[in-house]
Amino acid sequence: MALRTTLAGLLLALAVGHATAADLPWSLPADASPAQVDAALQALGKGVLKSPSLTDAQRGHALLAMGQTAEARRSIQQARASLASDGDTAAAQRWVPMLLLATAGEQDAAGYARAFHSTFSALDDVAAVQADAALSVEPAPVRAQLEQAIAAQAGAATIDEAVALDLLRLRAVLRAQTLAATLAPPLVAAEEQRRFAVDDALRIPAGDGVVLSAQLARPRAASMPLPTAMLFTIYTDPPKNRQKMLLAAAHGYAGIVVDARGKGQGSGTIAPYENDGADANAAIDWISRQPWSDGRVAMYGGSYEGFTAWAAARHHHPALKTIVPYVAAIPGQGLPMENNVFLSANYGWAFYVANGPMLDKDTYAQNRRWSQLGRRWYASGRPYRQIDQVDGTPNPWLQRWLAHPSYDAYWQAMVPHGDQFNDIRIPVLTITGYYDDGQISALQYFKDHLRHRPDADHALLIGPYDHGGAQSALKPMQLRGYELEPVAQFDTPALTFQWLDHVLRGAPRPALVPNRVNYQLMGANTWGHAATLEAAAGDHRRYHLSADQASSDGYHRLQEQPPVPGQLRQTVDMADRNEIRHGYYPFPIIAARDEVDTALSFVSDPFTRSMDMVGSFSGDLKVRINKRDFDFTVTLYELLADGRRMQLSYYMGRASHVRDPTTRQLLQPGQWTRLPFDRTRMVARRLAAGSRLLVKVDVLKDAMHQVNHGTGRDVSDESVADAGEPLRVDWHSDSMLSIPLQPVTPDG
Repeated sequence: MALRTTLAGLLLALAVGHATAADLPWSLPADASPAQVDAALQALGKGVLKSPSLTDAQRGHALLAMGQTAEARRSIQQARASLASDGDTAAAQRWVPMLLLATAGEQDAAGYARAFHSTFSALDDVAAVQADAALSVEPAPVRAQLEQAIAAQAGAATIDEAVALDLLRLRAVLRAQTLAATLAPPLVAAEEQRRFAVDDALRIPAGDGVVLSAQLARPRAASMPLPTAMLFTIYTDPPKNRQKMLLAAAHGYAGIVVDARGKGQGSGTIAPYENDGADANAAIDWISRQPWSDGRVAMYGGSYEGFTAWAAARHHHPALKTIVPYVAAIPGQGLPMENNVFLSANYGWAFYVANGPMLDKDTYAQNRRWSQLGRRWYASGRPYRQIDQVDGTPNPWLQRWLAHPSYDAYWQAMVPHGDQFNDIRIPVLTITGYYDDGQISALQYFKDHLRHRPDADHALLIGPYDHGGAQSALKPMQLRGYELEPVAQFDTPALTFQWLDHVLRGAPRPALVPNRVNYQLMGANTWGHAATLEAAAGDHRRYHLSADQASSDGYHRLQEQPPVPGQLRQTVDMADRNEIRHGYYPFPIIAARDEVDTALSFVSDPFTRSMDMVGSFSGDLKVRINKRDFDFTVTLYELLADGRRMQLSYYMGRASHVRDPTTRQLLQPGQWTRLPFDRTRMVARRLAAGSRLLVKVDVLKDAMHQVNHGTGRDVSDESVADAGEPLRVDWHSDSMLSIPLQPVTPDG
């Protein structure tokens, strides 16, 4: 999670308003000097300012990019005020660097300080921390983005006004952040000192001689012990984590960030996932006994930090009163493997977090290395266990994980499992997204908690967000080709502290989570609320995978009536490393059209009326193969009447583990078998009248996953030499999918 404003968050917050479609003259040689670039942007700004439809934000950007700071001030003030009046204080404070530049100009340090103090004197603690974060954004990445955007226009004689506005926005942001990097740090430090008491050198005993490092912030105005908002993290980044604890303090809590074992200034051996539950529990115990603590602790955070909240909850410390995990990971059920298939999407992560006491950003940033590694390993035909040999650097963490291909006691000891959920009696707020890579884990926590404790005070909030968006204060309004609806926007950190205030201080329940299941219904620009996932779904329809052709374009029928018995065969040469099978991953979410690929495709009749799909689909496939195992995918789409294709949900998993992730059950070659599955992604979408459901089933075979050759041995040890004869998969028409669908009522 990133409470400290990232570059992407800042640029997103400032990219507001709509542009016209006009073209503007543009002329810039490829080897342009800085002076020529400035001149081109000045000319572009003059052209843009002639438009009568500019928003205050766009006008402010253009004027600031041109160096007309005094003229820009009024537009920037109005853009900021508009956001504040809409209640979006986080976005409003991201304009502070621009406002300070517009007020003081670029040459007046004393004027900058006066503008800073004048601006901050009107801010409460929360807004001040948000503004501090905006001022801390480094200018170098902004400069790189501007240079890339300019380079993309090489040779162009004209550019679209939308592109022009983006160039001017980047130039304005660069000027503001360059000035802030020079003048703001001492001002920010003094402001933080005035508002907060900070101890950035805490040491917490965790037993067996292990000491954890931590940093703590409290509001100076507090006269009594406070409840503590704790974030327990392996992402040791002191400046970034400082912003997180300051935001907690700004909300009236003792904000503490505790580093995992071996991280920061702590001791012990770094071991991702393995000790975090016990160590976080020790930290809770220590916090509850400090004079600044009122004895109550809440945990929150995203991804790994969501995992640590659940890992701590497993120990049931009486001081832990609530957790708010976002996109929380379950080790062994999302990454590094999903449904018992190891995947390489986050291969470099172990080096990032475990190479030393701080984050190894240089190694993690080797994007070309990581993007090519999967293809290099795939082409080599070597066993997956040797992927680190292909890379050339040992990966001991991966090797440790590969030793546990089943969801065994190693994984189960890390988070609550089975009946252990029954003893988790604290309120929980889970936040995730339909397109969050970790949704399968976040939703599993929710389902398991309620399965074992039906009366649990556990709320789910889910919408059209990816892994980063679900954690952020400001959601990108376009996600992989999907345009988010206005109602989908909300501030995750703000909601977190609303929940903590509700649980710890008796404040009203947050308005966005009035019920247990709370979901943004895509296509309807509304939120839905229900007491259970079953109530949210309303009804399920059963569809069969018929062998009959639905049309001449290669689709088979997806039908509710039992079809005439039949079967479809796929033949896959597992030794052919030039072939990549159907890609299930939702990128883009909305494509211009469906395309023929290696999958078997099944399409329903068009809907005669709008239908709401809310929940996760499941299936029961009947298959026959000539080997002992295979990995497969089932992907569900909406095929819109205009030909576009929207990805809704998917399943990816190993056939031998489909019934039980803890125990492998190999298939019998040549015999029909059932493959029941249900660990798919939840989605909420209003399907339009005229749309059809599209289902694609396929063998999983690509460069980003283990290749299951079907021998029945540990898949990590199989190589291309084990491919043998091609895999033959017969898909029987008795195969069925259950999809949560209900017709939209007249009142909608």
